[in-house]
Amino acid sequence: MENSIYVALSRQMAVQRQLDVVSNNIANMNTAGYKNQRMLFTEFLEKPGLHEKVSFVQDRAVVRDLQTGPMTQTGNPLDLALTGQGYFTVDTANGPRYTRAGNFRLNDQRQIVDGGGLPVLGDNGQPLTIPPNTTDIKVSGDGTVSTELGQVGKLNIATFKNEQFMTEVGAGLYVTDEEPQPAPADTKVAQGLLEQSNVKPVVEMTQMIEIQRQYASAQRLVDSEHERIRTMIQRLGRSV
Repeated sequence: MENSIYVALSRQMAVQRQLDVVSNNIANMNTAGYKNQRMLFTEFLEKPGLHEKVSFVQDRAVVRDLQTGPMTQTGNPLDLALTGQGYFTVDTANGPRYTRAGNFRLNDQRQIVDGGGLPVLGDNGQPLTIPPNTTDIKVSGDGTVSTELGQVGKLNIATFKNEQFMTEVGAGLYVTDEEPQPAPADTKVAQGLLEQSNVKPVVEMTQMIEIQRQYASAQRLVDSEHERIRTMIQRLGRSV
């Protein structure tokens, strides 16, 4: 008797989590390297009776749009973008993390660090350090970093077979248990450019309006069914 309410509530719960995802997309529409996210829904069938099937809504996962975001030219020699698959590697206390955000800078030790101050790693597993009294920093398409004194090192650019399984840990960083693989030959590093978020603000705002309508529609169903049950109980009570 209450199955219709449970179905509507399952839809409301899924829509509420969908709203959280869309809100997060909007909040990160200006975050370098951010990837738009979407909820993945499936149908969950339950059999409360012998000849009865009830279809619930179940959110299974959050899926990222892995398409490259638009490139913005900055002219900053430490702003780097990847044209193609791959992630920059940074060092943390918990091991390497991976990011598409290339808004790098130099710290007090002249290490190249990301926006959160984490050292950017070279292909030798060590932080890339720019020699003192050098100013002309060049980064070639294959990730080789050099100055007027010569080559400093080469960026460690990693790829993964199952990018959707990578876990976002905040600040544009990802972690995965999968072993990193070398970047494909067509992946290039572009100096003086930043990859922007691939979020489309107009689409997300439209999604938010549609989600609010879906939630309200489910709520009307819950209210209607609740009123029907209440009326039925009152009538049965009077007939006893």
